[in-house]
Amino acid sequence: MEYRKLPHGEEKISVLGFGTSSIGMAGEKEIEATMDMALENGIIYFDMASADAAPFPAFGRALAGKRKDVFFQIHFGTNYQGGKYGWTTDLDTIKQSIDWQLKALKTDYIDFGFLHCIDEAADLQHVLDDGILGYIQDLKKQGVVRHIGLSSHTPSVVHKALDAKILDMLMFSINPAYDYTGGTEPDYASESYAVGSAAERMELYRRCEAEGVGISVMKAFSGGQLLNAKTSPFGKALTEYQCIQYALDKPGVLTVLPGVRNREDLKRILGFVNSSSEERDYAVLGTFVPKEVTGVCVYCNHCQPCPVGLDVGLINKYYDLALAGDELAKVHYATLEKKARDCVGCGHCDSRCPFHVIQTEQMQIIRDYFGE
Repeated sequence: MEYRKLPHGEEKISVLGFGTSSIGMAGEKEIEATMDMALENGIIYFDMASADAAPFPAFGRALAGKRKDVFFQIHFGTNYQGGKYGWTTDLDTIKQSIDWQLKALKTDYIDFGFLHCIDEAADLQHVLDDGILGYIQDLKKQGVVRHIGLSSHTPSVVHKALDAKILDMLMFSINPAYDYTGGTEPDYASESYAVGSAAERMELYRRCEAEGVGISVMKAFSGGQLLNAKTSPFGKALTEYQCIQYALDKPGVLTVLPGVRNREDLKRILGFVNSSSEERDYAVLGTFVPKEVTGVCVYCNHCQPCPVGLDVGLINKYYDLALAGDELAKVHYATLEKKARDCVGCGHCDSRCPFHVIQTEQMQIIRDYFGE
């Protein structure tokens, strides 16, 4: 296992981390056995934004006597009341949730305390101004939180957080589809399959590296879409090892966090450690061209500004991730300030879309899907 040093600290982090979003369905025994397998093979970085509460007590039991050997990425904004994941920016609810997470994990400190899923500027302003950041900073002064991080899908929001000089770590979605431009550096095209252009995203990675902010990578497989030729935007499948190496090669990246459902998943992911350079080589991307994207939203937000304030790209992204089985995306959609139901059908976005998406119709499809 390779380890990379946190620039704002002495921690050495395994390049393969452990995403817990889907492991809850495996059952307590399998969760504990998978955790043991991860530790035995050198994985020491665990993201705790899970789809349900089940991993917390199981990890707490599995880590008895081993807590100092691992790093937890814990999110200030996840809420597990009722046993399922929820998202909140209510300070009292966050405090209760953090107390529960610490008790369930049988620990009294947090290695990386994250402002959770801050994708809109209004949400960032709220956590900066209304006590949430202050709460984390107070815990850091007490030694309960060691480092402060942020999870986001939106480059412009991350830049604002970097401007505030509060971050040691960033959790960000990086994969070949999200970074696709059709051009080569430094002459990037403006369209991409993610929030923010490819040029904006690369600028963000470089800024993080320059300012010593480490990156932990989510969505390395684009919710599994890149692993299947039928769902890949390129019309061809990539391998997990190609996607992992792609993310690790980006500036600032310390660790990649594949979602793990059980030991079978983990064994396959661990094969990356001893894989050959040929197996990791993603040069084939240079021969890929995206499938015809006319009529398909690629989240470029050329349709902005929406007269009623919809973030059309983000709405479509959460919808696509939800269709791919990402349960957290459904919750994140539900927390958007403006949703598909708020579309007034003015047609402004339809006239501006370079890919000829009829977003007024798409908003109705998304509205129906989420039952609004």
